[in-house]
Amino acid sequence: MTLTIGVDVGGTKVAGGVVDDQGAVIAQTRRETPADDPAGTRDTIVAVAAELAARHPEAKAIGIGAAAWIDAAGATVLFAPNLAWRDEPVRDYVAKAVGLPTVLENDANVAAWAEFRFGAARQADDSMVMITVGTGIGGGIVLNGALWRGANGTAGELGHIQSVNGGHPCGCGRLGCLEQYASGNALVRFARAGARQEPERARQLLELAGGDPDQVSGRMITEAAQAGDGVARDAFAQIGYWLGVAMADLAQAFDPQVLVVGGGVIDAGDLLMGPTERTYRDQLAQRGRFPVAEIRAAETGNTAGVLGAADLARRI
Repeated sequence: MTLTIGVDVGGTKVAGGVVDDQGAVIAQTRRETPADDPAGTRDTIVAVAAELAARHPEAKAIGIGAAAWIDAAGATVLFAPNLAWRDEPVRDYVAKAVGLPTVLENDANVAAWAEFRFGAARQADDSMVMITVGTGIGGGIVLNGALWRGANGTAGELGHIQSVNGGHPCGCGRLGCLEQYASGNALVRFARAGARQEPERARQLLELAGGDPDQVSGRMITEAAQAGDGVARDAFAQIGYWLGVAMADLAQAFDPQVLVVGGGVIDAGDLLMGPTERTYRDQLAQRGRFPVAEIRAAETGNTAGVLGAADLARRI
């Protein structure tokens, strides 16, 4: 049994775990992320990895997943939107400080690899595409049994494929990106607009928000939708529609064995997955003579970052 260490670096926490080759997490630790301090964040990763290595000296390598753009060599964080990292040589610093071989990867890629190896796509042996639906949208692509990073290490930015020509402005600088129509932020935007336009159909939602549409949150939308609120359900139907369209495009482009939907919004279950799957099938109706990938909800949850990073480290 080979043990490796996985470290999941986010804007608020650095979580680490020791993982065996079957995907079992046998030890864990976590610390707060000093997000405004590049050196402090780097040293926090070292502290987490070193603690786990001391507890399990048989661990062979370290994998780091970070919410960041990573260079083609998998060594340097080029840019991290929620951390103060700019051109930060994280991989080699951690490897030298802890004394173990280290890999560095984007967090969405790490989550996708976790699903391919241990989660919803674990029975696939060739290919998978995953979209992560949270505040924004990320993604990861597995082709020919390997993570596809692209020529410059930044493949899989699926939230920034265009859904609507000339559509809603996106933080990336483009207009009409998928992230603006199928993310958690989009869900809130759709629900708030619906509550203003049709308050009589948003009674449960507005009750939760104290009568103020601007106070509507994602949690409220899920709760209201589960209680039958029409506007809340419409909001899920809207993001599900755009997600289903994107999934159909990905099926046409990559022909993967499995398509996976991950991220926090999938906690809503069929409220999201139902309209996503219906739209996906409708969009691909003309492909009735050919098999298409099944859409599945992610299974590894909050452990995805640690699991995926540790398993990538196993492949050094």
